[in-house]
Amino acid sequence: MMAAGGADVDAGAPASQLQPWERESAAREAAEGVKAGTCTILDVVETLGSPLENADPQMRARGLQMLSEVLLQCYSLLQEKEVTHLVLFFENRLKDHHAVIPSVLQGLKALSMCAALAPGLAVSVLKAIFQEVHVQSLLQLDRHTVYSIITNFMSSREAELKSLGADFTFGFIQVMDGEKDPRNLLVAFQIVRDIVVKGYVLGPFAEELFEVTSCYFPIDFIPPPNDPHGIQREDLIASLRAVLTSTPAFAEFLLPLLIEKMDSDVQSAKMDSLQTLNAACMIYGQKELKDFLSSLWSSLRREVFQTASERIETEGLSTLRALSTCLSRSVLSSDDEDLLDSFLRGILQDCRHHLCEPDMKLVWPSAKLLQAAAAGSLRAYYQITNSVFPLLVEQYNKHLQSSQHRTILEVLLGFLELRQKWGPEEEDKSPLRCSKDALCSMVFSALAEPNVQLQLVGIRALTFLGLLQGLLDLPDIDRLVDSLAQFILHEEDSQTSLAAMEAAGTLTPFYPEAFSRCLVRKLAEGLQSELQEDSTQFQQDRCLQALAAVSTHPSIMKETVPVLLQHLQKVQKGSTQAGVQSVVSVCQSLKQMALQCQQNAQNYWYFHQAVVPCLMGLAVQAAMQENTHTMLSKVLLMEEALSAMVLVISAACMYLSPELAAQSVSKVVPLFLDGELSFLPGNNFPSTFQPFQDGQCPVQTQKKLVALLMAFVCSLPRNVPIPQQDRLLRDLLALSCSSDCLFTATAAAKCFAGLVNKHPAGPQLDELLGAAMDKLEQGLSEGPHRSQALTLLLWVSKALLLRYHPLTTHLTDKLLLLLGDTVLGPTVGDGFALLMADSPDVLGKSCHADMRLMFRQRFFTECVPQLVQGFHTAAPGVKANYLKGLSHILNHLPKPVLVTELPTLLPLLLEGLTCPDHVVQLSTLHCLQPLLLDAPLVVSLHVDTLVGKFLSLTDSSAMAIRIAALQCLHALASLPTPVVIPYKPRVIRALAKPLDDKKRLVRKEAVTARGEWFLLGTPGR
Repeated sequence: MMAAGGADVDAGAPASQLQPWERESAAREAAEGVKAGTCTILDVVETLGSPLENADPQMRARGLQMLSEVLLQCYSLLQEKEVTHLVLFFENRLKDHHAVIPSVLQGLKALSMCAALAPGLAVSVLKAIFQEVHVQSLLQLDRHTVYSIITNFMSSREAELKSLGADFTFGFIQVMDGEKDPRNLLVAFQIVRDIVVKGYVLGPFAEELFEVTSCYFPIDFIPPPNDPHGIQREDLIASLRAVLTSTPAFAEFLLPLLIEKMDSDVQSAKMDSLQTLNAACMIYGQKELKDFLSSLWSSLRREVFQTASERIETEGLSTLRALSTCLSRSVLSSDDEDLLDSFLRGILQDCRHHLCEPDMKLVWPSAKLLQAAAAGSLRAYYQITNSVFPLLVEQYNKHLQSSQHRTILEVLLGFLELRQKWGPEEEDKSPLRCSKDALCSMVFSALAEPNVQLQLVGIRALTFLGLLQGLLDLPDIDRLVDSLAQFILHEEDSQTSLAAMEAAGTLTPFYPEAFSRCLVRKLAEGLQSELQEDSTQFQQDRCLQALAAVSTHPSIMKETVPVLLQHLQKVQKGSTQAGVQSVVSVCQSLKQMALQCQQNAQNYWYFHQAVVPCLMGLAVQAAMQENTHTMLSKVLLMEEALSAMVLVISAACMYLSPELAAQSVSKVVPLFLDGELSFLPGNNFPSTFQPFQDGQCPVQTQKKLVALLMAFVCSLPRNVPIPQQDRLLRDLLALSCSSDCLFTATAAAKCFAGLVNKHPAGPQLDELLGAAMDKLEQGLSEGPHRSQALTLLLWVSKALLLRYHPLTTHLTDKLLLLLGDTVLGPTVGDGFALLMADSPDVLGKSCHADMRLMFRQRFFTECVPQLVQGFHTAAPGVKANYLKGLSHILNHLPKPVLVTELPTLLPLLLEGLTCPDHVVQLSTLHCLQPLLLDAPLVVSLHVDTLVGKFLSLTDSSAMAIRIAALQCLHALASLPTPVVIPYKPRVIRALAKPLDDKKRLVRKEAVTARGEWFLLGTPGR
C-alpha cells in the first residue's frame, strides 16, 4: 500500500518493524504529504491501521508513536473535524495498556496545540488524563508531556478549564503530587502560579494545593556536574517563591512554615524563609499578618541580636522593613485595630531600653531594628523617632566619653539618612521639628569636641539636617555655614577639612545666599591675605580646594571663578612669591568646577567664556614678555603649569554643544594661525603672537602654547568644523618634527593626531597622511629630531588604530622595525603602552575620539605574531625592547583573550622576568598576577620556574617590583595544592627576608603572602 506521504511501506507491518530512524523518515514523509494536500491525516491513520490495532501492545505503541510524530509536525493544518476524531481516538487509547500511554500523550500534546480544537474537547482530554493516567508512575519525559498539555490548554482554553471549577485544581494536585524531577518542577510551579494568579477556582483545595508545592520548601537541590539542562538551585527557589507568595489565601499556611524554618539551625533555610516572607509582604495585608506578628517579630529580633551571619542579619532587617511597609499600607476603618501602632510599640518596648544601657553593648542591634521598622513608611518613621530622638539627646548629654558620643551620633545619623526617602518636612509637629533645637545643639556640640572621628560623624549629621528643606531656621543655617567655614579654614586635620568641603558643596545649592555671605567671602579674603603674607602653599591649596567645592550653584560659581582668575593674574604680574604649584592648584580647582557644571549648559557656557580666554590671554602675554625676566616667565610658561592649564581648557570644551563650540573655535584657531588677539581680555600685548613661525625667543616660547590649542580643538565634538583645518594640520605636522623642545613637539604631535582621528575619510585625509609619512620617513632616518619623529609616529599610529584606518598596518610594521634600533628601540617598546592604553586626553572617549570596539584585540592579532618572531631573530642587545612591547600589549589586553593565548606566550613572559629592564619586569609581573588566578592549569606547568623568578625579584632594588613579586607569590598559593605544596618550605624561608624590608608596603605584602603559604595544605583551606 502507498503511504500517505507517497513512500512505499509494507501494509502488513508498517511502523512495527521499522527501525527508529526509518519510522522518523516515514513520519516526516507522511507529514509532508499532509502539508502538500496530497492526503489527509485520516488517510495516515488508515495507513497505520494494522499496527494501531495490533494485539501486541508494543506494536500498538510504535504505531501510535509514528502517528504522534506526524501530528507534531502538521498539527497547525488540521481541520476541526479531524481534530475531534483524533482527540476521541487518543482519549480512548488512554485506557489501553501502560506501554501505549507515552505515545498517546505525545499525540494529545500535538492536538493541544491545535487552533481548530472544538469547544469542550480540552476539558474532555484533561478529565480523561486525570481519571485514566497515574502520572507519577510515568517516566520524566512523559510526565513533562502531561504538564505541557495542561500548559497549552491553560494558555488557549482558559475559560473552558475554569468551567471545571475546583475539579481542575484537584486534578492537577493529583498529577503533581510526588514530582521530584527539577525539569518538571519548574513547569509545575508555573502551572500552580497560573492557577492562582489567573483566578481558577481553588474551592476546598487551597490547602492541598499549598501542601503539594510547599513540601519542596526550602529548595536544597544541587545540580549535578556538567548538567546539560542548566537548571540552577536559584531557578527553583524563584519559581517556588512565586507560587508561595502568589495569593493571600496561602498566608495561614505559609507563615507558620516560614516561622518554623526561620527558627531552624540551617542557614540556607533561614535565608530562603526571610526572602520569601519579604516577597509575601508585597501582597499581604493586616488581616493575613495579624495572628503571626508576635512570632515573626521574635524570630526577626533573634536573627539580629544573635546573628551568626551578616547576610542573614541584612535580610532580616529588610524583612522587618517589608513588614512595617505592609502594615502601613492598609486602610483602616474606625473599628479596626491599628496593627502598625501595636507592632511598633512592641518593637520600641524590646529595643528602647538597650539604648540606655551604660555599656551600650546592644545599641547597634537595637538601632538597626528600629531603623528598619521606621523605614517602612513616614508614619512608622514618625512613631519610632518620636520616641527615639528625645532618648538619643538624653543619652548624649548623659555620657561623657567621645566614643559614646560618636556611637549615639551615628545612630542619629542613620535616622537622618532614612528621612531623605520622603521629601521635605511638612508637618509642624513632626518628631524632627519638635526635637530640632536639641538635635542641632547635640550636633554642634559634637563638632566642638577635639575627637576627629566624632567631628566627621557630626559633619555628616549636619549635612543631613541641612538637606531637610524647611527644617532649619536662618540662625541655624548661619551657624551651620560658620561651622563648616571654621573647619575648612582653620582645621589642621585634612580629613575633617575635606569632609567639611564636601558638605559645603552638597548644601550650597540649598542655601546659596548663606554660603556666599559667610563662606565664599571668607575664602576670598583668606586667599588674598595668604598672598600678601608669608603663608604656606598648603593653606593656599586649602582655600582653592574649598572655592571649587562650594561652586555647585550658578550664583556661587559666578563669584568664585573671578576670584580664582584674579589669583592667577596676580601670579602673572609677579605680585606674589607663589611658585608653579600655586598655578597648578588654581587649575585643579578650575577643572573641578568645569566638571561640576557640565550638566547645566548655561553655567558651562559661562565658565567656558570666562575661563578659556583668560587662561589663553595670560599665557600669550607671558610668552610675549618672556624676555623681561619677570615672575611671569618663570611660572606661567613652565611645562607643569601649562599641562595644568591644558586640563582646564579641555574640561571647559568637551561638553559644549556643537553650535557654541563652533562659535568659540572660530576665535581660537585664528589666534594661533594669524595672531588675532581681539577676543582675549586686556589689550596690553607688547608684540605679535606667531607660534607657528620660525624664529628665536620669544617665538620659541610662544610655540609651547600649542599645548593650549591642542587642549581646545581636540576636546570638541567630531561634528564641529575647524576653520583653516588643512593649514593648521600642516603647521602642526611641521612643528612636531622640527621643534627642539620635546614638550612643544609632543603637544603638536598630539594635536595633529587628535584632528586626524576625527578627520572625515577621503582624498584630503589621504593626502595629509601621505605628507605625514614623508615627514616621518625623513625624520626617523637621520638628523637631530628622531625622537620627535618617533613621538609623532606613535600618536598618529594610535589615532589611526582607534578608527581602524588601513594605514595602521604600515605604521605598526614601522614600529616593529624600530624595535631593533639601539637608540629608539626602548622608547618604541614603551610606546606600545601608549597604543594600548585608554588615552586620558586627546584620543579618549571624553574628547569624542573616533574609537572602534575591540581595537586592542585587533592590534594584538596583527602585531603579536610579528613581535614574537622579531624577538627570536633579534640581536641580544635589543631583545629587551621586544619583551617590553609584548608585556605592555598583554597588560592592556582583555583577560579572556589573554587566557586563550597564554600557552604560547607564557615562555616569553618568563623571559621578561629575567630581563634587566625594570619596566619590563614590572609590566610582566602585573600581567602575570591575574593569570595565576584565571589560568591555573597552564601556569601550573611552569610553577618551578615561576617560584624561582618571583623569589629572586623580591630582592630587587625597585620597591614596586618587590611588591609586585610578593603579590604574584601570594597569587601562586591559589594554584592546586598538590602543584605548589612541594615549594612551601622554600617559599616560607625565602619570605623571611622581605619581612624586614625597609619599606612598610613591602613588609605588608610579605606578611600577606607568607601567611597564605603557611596555610597551604592545612585542613579547611
